[in-house]
Amino acid sequence: MTHDEFPTSEPAVVTCGLPYANGDLHIGHLRTYVSGDVLSRALRTLGQQTAFVSGSDMHGTPVAVNAWEEGISPEEYALRWHETYEALFPRFDIEFDNYGHTHDETNTQITREIVLALEAGGHIYEKEIKVAWDPELDQPLPDRYVEGTCPYCGAKARGDECDEGCQRHLEPGEIEDPVSVVSGNPAEYRDRPHKFFRISDFQDYLQGFIDRLEGTANARNQPREWIEGELQDWCITRDMDWGIDYPGEGGEDLVLYVWVDAPIEYISSTKQYSERVGADTYDWEQTWKDDGEIIHVIGRDIIQHHTVFWPAMLHGSGYSEPRSVMASGFMTLDGKAFSTSRNRAIWAEDYLDAGFHPDLLRYYLITVGGFQDDIDFSWDRFQERVNGELVGNVGNFIYRSLLFAQRNWDGTPDTDLGDEVRERIEDAMAAFGEGLNEYSLRRATQAGVELAKFGNEYIQRNEPWKLVDDEPDAAAQVIRDCVQLTKAVGILLAPTLPGKAEALWEQLGEAGSVHEVGLDACLEDPPAEFDAPSELFEKLEDDRVDELNRQLEERVAAAEAAEEEAEAAEEAEPEPTDLEPLIEERVSFEDFQELDIRVGRIVAVDPIEGADDLVRLEVDIGLETRQLVAGIKQLHDLDALPGKKIIVLTNLEKAELFGVESNGMLLAAGDAADLLTTHGDAEVGEKIR
Repeated sequence: MTHDEFPTSEPAVVTCGLPYANGDLHIGHLRTYVSGDVLSRALRTLGQQTAFVSGSDMHGTPVAVNAWEEGISPEEYALRWHETYEALFPRFDIEFDNYGHTHDETNTQITREIVLALEAGGHIYEKEIKVAWDPELDQPLPDRYVEGTCPYCGAKARGDECDEGCQRHLEPGEIEDPVSVVSGNPAEYRDRPHKFFRISDFQDYLQGFIDRLEGTANARNQPREWIEGELQDWCITRDMDWGIDYPGEGGEDLVLYVWVDAPIEYISSTKQYSERVGADTYDWEQTWKDDGEIIHVIGRDIIQHHTVFWPAMLHGSGYSEPRSVMASGFMTLDGKAFSTSRNRAIWAEDYLDAGFHPDLLRYYLITVGGFQDDIDFSWDRFQERVNGELVGNVGNFIYRSLLFAQRNWDGTPDTDLGDEVRERIEDAMAAFGEGLNEYSLRRATQAGVELAKFGNEYIQRNEPWKLVDDEPDAAAQVIRDCVQLTKAVGILLAPTLPGKAEALWEQLGEAGSVHEVGLDACLEDPPAEFDAPSELFEKLEDDRVDELNRQLEERVAAAEAAEEEAEAAEEAEPEPTDLEPLIEERVSFEDFQELDIRVGRIVAVDPIEGADDLVRLEVDIGLETRQLVAGIKQLHDLDALPGKKIIVLTNLEKAELFGVESNGMLLAAGDAADLLTTHGDAEVGEKIR
């Protein structure tokens, strides 16, 4: 790669994180795929040779577990979802040059080649480890076949990831208090030989890589804790049938861990595209083996995989490293987390069934916040942006300009473009390029929106309707400028609004497609004649929004009622295994007295950047104020916590989570982290006895 500003002389590939082939997609999922599509279209507009690829993640325990629950094979289950995604993405104008999947022959072959190259380089070794095992069913429990407690933060975790706590990747054998997902039985650990990727070999390389990496700041900052610390070697095999068989010696009963073959699909999908169009059109090897411009667009939850494991695999097997990683923030729905179990989501199909144009959602996802920022969706906020920015600004300027031009000159007036407008268009073109080179799709899109805003001000300031009779030349100059502005706005907004920009291109009477022209076309003369225009955007009325809100509320209420009914049924017939068994081993009274447990009062609470569930608390414990870290972000209203009394274990060894020191531990009950407090008026600092 060059690290030069785009466009460069090297081919680029834009990839999106692979969706697990195991369920419906909602609009939160679409954020990265829309962004990848916008980025690839915008790079092409700049003149950068670009391929846009992705595929479905077919392997791993989530797919195997869900297929087992449905009583079908993992391949049948995963292919069904792959075909669903393949049909869905184009309906949002997400146009991959190739969309493959990890179980096809290309990906299987390239995965084997890369693993064998790592093995030949001495980067893979075998070691006996403890793996979770269901003793009743006499079978191994890889990854999500087992649940338990994270050994690092104490949160509930799955076998390969603490996704509800500190977000750490977990190696086999690390999870505490393991329970079989298959039978519900307590699991035990047994020794089994497995293959490890010696990622510690690449520590120096990764430290340099992370400094070179472009993209969003969170993609550089979050992995530094692992890269600058002691890197742990990575177990790359699993005891299961579904996946790609380990290709080397000694792994006959093992398949590769899903995070080995999943990112390799980026290479495989690029190769498939190259084979389809020919190497003269796009050469996948030039991109992946000769330092092309590799850009990954992902969710924040998989930063570690793309900035630690993946570049080490590429470097160790002779492939090029990524130039940039863009990691999105999370998305909430009306201020609350998406919940698939409670049907609290705007499903992709629901959005389309509501009759909305895909460009409206694309615009919202790109402009409502920076890519790495957490964003919120609500139908009311969606209405505000559609009506205010698309209808009131962009659509209003385009329609009034083209309508006035067509009625009075049958198209573009025959005069040269004015200097003021030429300079403003040039400024917008520069802002578009600068936004892309800063990996800010929002800024690149706003270049077109701001140009439309200027156009509205320009036509309002010059009032051509007052000039057309007495000063026709002056009126012609204003409208000539406005038609050029309209064309430039269409080109600048085409990556984000591909359907609407194409409709505008046709209204202008332009030849070909707006997606085939470069940025310089913003200043090329518009056609001399075109037909009367139609309005590009329609206002979203209040009653429509009220109806959408009502439908969502009713759906969530029905799901919550069903959930409460199920919980009530469980409580009516409590199972002894619902609670953890009492610990038989006793502690002495003297050992208990060594615990310094005190009443505290929360002074302040701040979310920890980059962590989904962790917060930093300042707690007054009477003699001093302590800093604590706790995994309660998703479980409590943080604004309501200051002033609350809690119980704190003050003499616990200090720990560091996400780079923040925790000097003590608050006490809480259950998975909901019910904070312990006092019944009476015990003073802050009093000791629990």
